[in-house]
Amino acid sequence: MTSALQMVQMIQDGETTSVALVTAALERIAESDDALKAWVWLDRDRALEQARAMDQLRQSGRALGALHGVPIGLKDIIDTADMPTECGSVALAGCQPECDAVLVSRLKAAGAVILGKTATTPFAFMDPAATRNPHNLEYSPGGSSAGSAAAVAAGHIPVAIGTQTNGSVIRPASFCGVYGFKPSAGMIPRTGVLRTSETLDQVGVFARYFEDVALVGDVISEFDPVDPSSFCRPRPRLLNGVCSELPVEPNLVWFEMPYFDKLSDDSREGMMAVLDALGGQVERLDAGEPFTGLVESQKIIHYHEIARNLAKIHENHNDTLSPQVSKLFAHGATISDQAYQEAIELRNGAISYFGSFFNDFDAIITPSAPGEAPLFSVGSTGNPIFSTVWTLCGLPCLNMPVLMSENDMPIGVQLVGGREDDDRLLRMGSWMLTTLNAVEADAAESNETSVTKL
Repeated sequence: MTSALQMVQMIQDGETTSVALVTAALERIAESDDALKAWVWLDRDRALEQARAMDQLRQSGRALGALHGVPIGLKDIIDTADMPTECGSVALAGCQPECDAVLVSRLKAAGAVILGKTATTPFAFMDPAATRNPHNLEYSPGGSSAGSAAAVAAGHIPVAIGTQTNGSVIRPASFCGVYGFKPSAGMIPRTGVLRTSETLDQVGVFARYFEDVALVGDVISEFDPVDPSSFCRPRPRLLNGVCSELPVEPNLVWFEMPYFDKLSDDSREGMMAVLDALGGQVERLDAGEPFTGLVESQKIIHYHEIARNLAKIHENHNDTLSPQVSKLFAHGATISDQAYQEAIELRNGAISYFGSFFNDFDAIITPSAPGEAPLFSVGSTGNPIFSTVWTLCGLPCLNMPVLMSENDMPIGVQLVGGREDDDRLLRMGSWMLTTLNAVEADAAESNETSVTKL
């Protein structure tokens, strides 16, 4: 598949049309989605109508947007005025928002063609969606942004939008072998996106090509006065970050975290090979006191806020919730205000720590997930703990699909950057890809086996 960036250029140069790109995307979906189940809503007629409108703009010589004519999918917790938003639950079946989410308006203004809604776990929480992993249908795609990751991995679309409250962009991107980017908290407006946790909810992007996460991230980044987390400052220029070179040799850090005992053998082996390939640019440290209690704090904040924000769902539609989710909602309602405030204060302390930490380091390199995706039959979307601390602190995170398991399933490597240093993080990603590609080329020349799939 062609990248979104290339699609826009091809439309601009008259080499293709939006109608041709959207038609091809709809055909690919028709061929494979009965088995994959990445999509819960498709509006073929409206998508083709949008595509024709984008082509007419091009033919008339008018201004073209940064995503002009590119087909895109939205996680089904993002409001759209012209299609339902059901949040993966029968409790909201047929729910039709009155307005587009702010980020959807940004996408449309940039010329993107919204094909439809991708599958999510119910209320972007714990229960798996029906979606399968495109690399092997016996495996889970992860969650909660299951459909967005799977649709991109299957080649249905070049880019899709997801969200992350714990690990719901980075983990499925790792499992499905695509790029996943969760920008800094406050970069992308959340107005019109299901609120589960006002403290932790963040928006992210999936893409088959690295530059596309930056392209889309630039389009949907905007100050939103309605969103309390949104900051009124200039945003980092993400695509500039991808396309620029490091001015000096980078300085990365690998933290040996207490939960690394959950790493699979092939994941740890692959990560160690990546660290070796990056040479002396990675300093290895044990996680110390600044990390104490952060995983538990994330749970307290998440469960307390989701129980409060979805209290009406729990009260009026409890029969539609799984026993596990119903129990966690009930547990969240019992968390005291004192425990919640203590968790918030611990989070604030960690944010302060990382504020100075990145004066000395360019990025943290860490696993994206414990290993390959779990089998679908297990009924789990996988453990999100490898994203928990970074999401809690609102740090920008990038999944890079560079490893494969012994079962030929993708395993991602995660880079984490300083808050609002998203362009710097993506520049680090470009450097890392270039470095690993060089190592791969050398290994191929020497007929050696490489752990990467680049």
